[in-house]
Amino acid sequence: MSTRETAFISADDLRSLLGRNELVVLDVRFQPVEGAQPAEYAAGHIPGAVFVDLPAELAGPGGGNAGRYPLPAVELLQAFARRWGVSADSTVVVYDDRQGLSAARAWWVLTWAGVPGVRVLDGGYSGWLAGGNPSSTAAHVPATGDVTLSPGHLDVIGEDDIDHLIEGGVLLDVRSPRQYEGDPDKPATGHIPGAVNVDSRGNVDERGLLLAESELRERYGSVGADGNTPIAAYCGGGVVGAHTVLVLSTLGLRAGLYPGSWSAWSTNSHNPITTGPLP
Repeated sequence: MSTRETAFISADDLRSLLGRNELVVLDVRFQPVEGAQPAEYAAGHIPGAVFVDLPAELAGPGGGNAGRYPLPAVELLQAFARRWGVSADSTVVVYDDRQGLSAARAWWVLTWAGVPGVRVLDGGYSGWLAGGNPSSTAAHVPATGDVTLSPGHLDVIGEDDIDHLIEGGVLLDVRSPRQYEGDPDKPATGHIPGAVNVDSRGNVDERGLLLAESELRERYGSVGADGNTPIAAYCGGGVVGAHTVLVLSTLGLRAGLYPGSWSAWSTNSHNPITTGPLP
């Protein structure tokens, strides 16, 4: 199995796994403004999928210097994961309907907590339906799992690490160019000085499918994210940045995530902020 196939799964491959006892499918549909989308799950989901509330179950209490979606306490995450049916031998697949940008948060948090082999559905729920695959409106209540979690299996970047990354590595701001550039007339807009902008949404094509490896290497290599120096990513609140970390992993590149991201950095009045298109 290639590195890419250990991080993403196609709709066809997922369909071939449906009905297996070890399969755990997590529906992580979420929108930045509206929040978790349980109504979308109720209207239709992949058969056997369990709904996951991203803000409530994949994050701790937010606000202030903690940022919008800080890391959850591992004890609470373990309780949620067991309720979702995750066990030590589970095959876990996560999906959304947002080009993987939300599901990647589930991939990151579960991988950080020691769940091996979590994969994101390439193309998401829209791609699943477009391929003629089945859906269900029945809420799935799985048998309680027995997974044991522990933190620290992925790199976490804190505010104190930023200067070192700017000086000797690559800090990726994965928000949109508009968010990155900010507005000099509006406080708390712009980006961390020295960060380079590579929008996570550019990692997929118009169907929401991951770009070819050569295209991804060109995207990130052009800003120096080639593995020769440390790499870290941030976004608005620690959700979309996880997608960049995931995509870089398919290229064999290890990157840290700043979970607090802009929502944490911008609340500290002592932190520098710059605006405009340049780092």
